[in-house]
Amino acid sequence: MRFAREALPFVLPVVLLAIALVGFGRPKTGVVVAVLALAILLFFRIPTRPSHPDPTAVLAPANGIVTLVDEVVEPSLGDEPVQRVVTFLSVFDVHVQRSPVSGRVIESLYTKGRKIAAFRADAGDVNENQWTVIESDDGERFGVRQIAGMLARRVVSFAEVGDSFERGELIGLIKFGSRVDLLVPQAYTVEVERGMRLHEGATLVATPRSTAP
Repeated sequence: MRFAREALPFVLPVVLLAIALVGFGRPKTGVVVAVLALAILLFFRIPTRPSHPDPTAVLAPANGIVTLVDEVVEPSLGDEPVQRVVTFLSVFDVHVQRSPVSGRVIESLYTKGRKIAAFRADAGDVNENQWTVIESDDGERFGVRQIAGMLARRVVSFAEVGDSFERGELIGLIKFGSRVDLLVPQAYTVEVERGMRLHEGATLVATPRSTAP
């Protein structure tokens, strides 16, 4: 298992504090602080995910629980409604995001905003978020919106316009609790429902309608 380098500014001060406490004769408190440092580090873990055998499958961009599956209109994806899968990430979930498909980034937009609870329906409209559109190799467009939650410090994106990503490749992370929306075109059948647990880069979320079971 690897860890994102973005963990360093959060973990290093706590580690130094733990060392200082031990040095000043407070080993028990130092151990408690060291455990806190480990807990913070786990927010930034990057687990190894197995590749899904179906090359046409759209994979989950985030780790967490599906809280909503609906349809929305997103102008950058066209005038027609697209399918949306909303995933809520608790503080215990993996907080890196992966590309749901292989393709090229055609839009990348960061928006400042509030930090209300990520499970609220309007969080995607008012919270700090990063919007990324990936055009797959067959010309379909998929949207990934990383949304900061009440405890989140910042949304981080590794995707810039013109970048190409393989399915399951890291595209960003959110520091602490948050939400990720995946927007899927109507040419695909969404295979998940509310309450399901997703694993980023591993769980099948949608399949082309022509090959859907």
